[in-house]
Amino acid sequence: MSRRIAHLDMDAFYASVELLRYPELKGLPVVIGGRNTTAPGMAADGTRLYSRVGDYVGRGVITTATYEARALGVHSAMGLMKAARLAPGAILLPADFAQYGLYSRRFKEAVATVAPLIEDRGIDEIYIDLSHHEEDNLTLAHRLRAVVADATGLSCSIGVSPNKLLSKIASDLDKPGGVTLIGDGDLQARIWPLPVGRINGIGPKAQRRLAQMGIDSIGQLAATPLGVLTTEFSPRYANWMLESAHGRDERPLVIESTPRSVSRETTFERDMHARHDRQELSAVMNRLCERVAGDLTRKNLEGKTVGIKIRFNDFRTVTRDQTLPFAVADSTLIRRAVGECLKRVPLERRIRLLGVRVAGLAEAGTQSDGVREHDDLQLNLFS
Repeated sequence: MSRRIAHLDMDAFYASVELLRYPELKGLPVVIGGRNTTAPGMAADGTRLYSRVGDYVGRGVITTATYEARALGVHSAMGLMKAARLAPGAILLPADFAQYGLYSRRFKEAVATVAPLIEDRGIDEIYIDLSHHEEDNLTLAHRLRAVVADATGLSCSIGVSPNKLLSKIASDLDKPGGVTLIGDGDLQARIWPLPVGRINGIGPKAQRRLAQMGIDSIGQLAATPLGVLTTEFSPRYANWMLESAHGRDERPLVIESTPRSVSRETTFERDMHARHDRQELSAVMNRLCERVAGDLTRKNLEGKTVGIKIRFNDFRTVTRDQTLPFAVADSTLIRRAVGECLKRVPLERRIRLLGVRVAGLAEAGTQSDGVREHDDLQLNLFS
């Protein structure tokens, strides 16, 4: 049986969820993200008051943006101060990850009612195995889009092909709300004219090196002999690029998987001093531990390795880990391990970023237990 793999990608997911809450913003440039971005207020006459990107001051970055905002040159991961120069009049909204998680679960549950063989790739995208369905690809894709819309009120784009590589490329070709099928002849007609960067795994550095070789499109890459590519790239990577350019990808769907780690981090608006700002730093680290614990509990996971991440104001980043004799998902136990990790870091420079991570994960209750000591103290981690 030939494989039929779909890639479903929600359209401007975070922004679209916000537009359900603020429908008057449909058709306008809207940016989501930033540190300490305020939610819309309310005027005396009942109209909402929105912040503007041009008024933002700080180190925050864009989480996502509506298509209207993207047309002005802003995009995810761009600093908001730069975005303020490009689109000062765009509406700025804070991210609400709890709400995005809710809609993520809704759209995935809806898809599972039609096609249950799903590989979860993140909050807003999944792969779906359609190989065993009797309906044709187009009919199935439209059914999937319909159940997602019914369950969430949101739109998605779907690509269908014989493999994950081509389906992911295809789902992006006719956004928003598109269905793109890649069959016989479509590789040459629709994929080969695209820039090489459309292949997931060919990053900016590889693109620049390929451009220096006169290779800009996927079709040009497909026509390049392997021996030529290996003059610039490792044999393994060169072979993978060539296989990908020819649309060959045998990776199976990973229907069930346990994440390797769960982490949370935050970047400060100003650089923090380990001694003068220790109460605020301790409060932030406590909250990160609580959020990681919440993520683990929701996923029914626990882990034995707890780690921290600290980025200083000179952009040097250090990490420290502690492996415990038992698995944890409790915030108090995570905080205790974090405190031990912090003792091993010289806090001589101001701090730009803090992060907490739990790794060595498995389903809760399946890892051997040692003796656990609990307390309810909010630890002063930076004492």
